[in-house]
Amino acid sequence: MALHRLISITMGVPDVPETAAYYADLGLTPDGDGWLATRDGGRQLRIVHAPTRRLLEVRVGVDDPDDLAAAAHRLARLGVPADSADSSLTAYDKVTGLRAVLDVAPRPAPPAAVPATPCNGPGRVERVGSRAPGTQRSAPVRPRKLGHAVVGTTDFDATTAFFRDGLGFKASDYIKDSGAFLRCSTDHHNILVLKAPAVFLHHTSWQVDDVDDIGRGATAMLEGHPERHVWGLGRHHAGSNFFWYLKDPAGNFAEYYSDMDCVVDDQLWTPEVFEGARGLFSWGPPPPPSFLHPEDLAALMTRSHSATG
Repeated sequence: MALHRLISITMGVPDVPETAAYYADLGLTPDGDGWLATRDGGRQLRIVHAPTRRLLEVRVGVDDPDDLAAAAHRLARLGVPADSADSSLTAYDKVTGLRAVLDVAPRPAPPAAVPATPCNGPGRVERVGSRAPGTQRSAPVRPRKLGHAVVGTTDFDATTAFFRDGLGFKASDYIKDSGAFLRCSTDHHNILVLKAPAVFLHHTSWQVDDVDDIGRGATAMLEGHPERHVWGLGRHHAGSNFFWYLKDPAGNFAEYYSDMDCVVDDQLWTPEVFEGARGLFSWGPPPPPSFLHPEDLAALMTRSHSATG
């Protein structure tokens, strides 16, 4: 795959300082000019002012200028103009207004491997004479990297085509008629396109070491802020990852995740189409209504119609 990683995203929100403080609580490191950094990915989230919450930009790494030329050709076939430079290409999804930037960038060196957490089970004893490591950790949870972002669009087919057929993302799985899990790396998905009555950022997702750190991170985020809880703990079917969703002050959801499916050889992965609960989760509590239909959706729809009317 010519695309090799999700470099960063830019999020627009009405109150930048309040939202930035939330993501610092989530474990990201403030890095100046609205940027926050992860442990392994560096600057991966920029927060800027916007009238409504939305995903403004996605930056993706490619190998060389030939990859940019190929993307420009694919986008032209869709009728999407692109601005090209020596080492980048910029194009806009006409439905969501999202800016996508492909950057020629080196493939990141793999991060140092985190030793597998020893687990005891029937007929298998990996940990003897000591407590489970997850019970002994005391350092604050800090996400390793940005995993994916989820964008709501009023034209599901057009936005999916922009990412998949134009930019060159690969399809991993689909939710029938309403969701496309798309990847620009070996992760199961880096963008999820959702059919919605308004354009908005549904959630961002942040990788931590394991399910213990999901629980520790979420527990710390909820101390004194029970209103941040949205949904979890559970395990998705598409992507297979453990999850816990929280809500930022702007209304965007933020997900701690671990154990995501990895697609190294595209030929060995067959996308599936899921319906009903399988499109949402494998186990865990049922999602609250606000996860499927955010509480500010009506306001977002009004703002969206006003902007286009």
